Amino acid sequence: MKLFRTLSTPRLVLLACAVAIAVAGGALAVAARGGGGATPPPKPLANAIHDALAAPAPAGVTARIAFTNNLFPSGALAGQAGSALMSSASGRLWANEDGGRLELQSDAGDTQIVWSDRKVTVYDATSNTAYVGDLPAKSGTDGGTSTVPTLDRISTFLTGLAKHWSLSGAEPSNVAGEEAYTVRVSPSHDGGLLGSARLAWDAVHGVPLRIAVYAQGSSSPVLALEATRISFGAVPSSDIDVAPPAGAKIVDLSSHVGPGSGSAGVSGAAPVTGLAAVQAAAPFAVVAPDTLVGLPRRDVRLVGPADGRSALVVYGQGLGAIAVVERKQEAAGTGDGGMLTALPSISLDGVTAHELATQLGTVLGWNRAGVTYVLAGSIPSSAAEAAARALSST
Repeated sequence: MKLFRTLSTPRLVLLACAVAIAVAGGALAVAARGGGGATPPPKPLANAIHDALAAPAPAGVTARIAFTNNLFPSGALAGQAGSALMSSASGRLWANEDGGRLELQSDAGDTQIVWSDRKVTVYDATSNTAYVGDLPAKSGTDGGTSTVPTLDRISTFLTGLAKHWSLSGAEPSNVAGEEAYTVRVSPSHDGGLLGSARLAWDAVHGVPLRIAVYAQGSSSPVLALEATRISFGAVPSSDIDVAPPAGAKIVDLSSHVGPGSGSAGVSGAAPVTGLAAVQAAAPFAVVAPDTLVGLPRRDVRLVGPADGRSALVVYGQGLGAIAVVERKQEAAGTGDGGMLTALPSISLDGVTAHELATQLGTVLGWNRAGVTYVLAGSIPSSAAEAAARALSST
């Protein structure tokens, strides 16, 4: 989509973080600091999940929260050091069945994330910009009434999930004074740099209370949303329906999403897949060796709108896969130029590249022979750089 090619990399990363938090908040998902107190009786994981889904939803949730973001190295995103989404921040959350608001506070100003069942608005005070977009339609409803999966169906789902993921049991715990169950999930096979994720939910209300993501070998979360206090009860709409301040720049993401933005690139057209077909259709030379740093090529397809076709090449599988996006290089000062130059620069055998290395993965971008390359994977920076060098020498 043209819009995303005009946004700087820091803004794209900030928006991605905000949307992820908003989706978690949409399910009334807040994290809470653990503490002493009563714990619920032991239950099999399937039973604990079933009971949580069947529990009557509270009228609303109000919480004091703390957001932790250790994902981005210091100085990696120019101009975003003070953004509440780019570093640790404190804040508040209000949520009810119609939506919610998450307010994060930092020295540079607040970040407000407001959502309903259809829309999400992310206001970033550091740029005085509000991003507005659509949220996926809710599923699993019939005439407005949620359908709770049966215990057998949940057990079958967990059995299938256990083929690829290691699951703990529903561990009785106490989170922010609330009786809760905690589950740990980690990849059984190649999970890239992901170590595990942990989720705790209220044993009475079925509301998620803790969410945290850990990198391999780390005992501290890379990302976490925590609450210091939490209470259940009605939340008035006036606490949620907060508009961006007057004078804020509005970026409407929804209006830029429509027919032609999918993998086929043209509404109703058949997708272009396979190396030979993609090389014949792409308006640039597609580079896709059989293997990349020991990973076999799994997929090649043409993606994006008709006026900006890109080749997507995937090597390996699962969370340890590497994705490479290739497209025709745009004129200097337009399109991806700003995105690439916003990241720290490195040299790849004489080619200037720009890199964002995090605890969970690496993104590299560079231009060569009239083609722009973006490589991403849940791999260390050394592996990403080796893959980029291999592509540049092909």
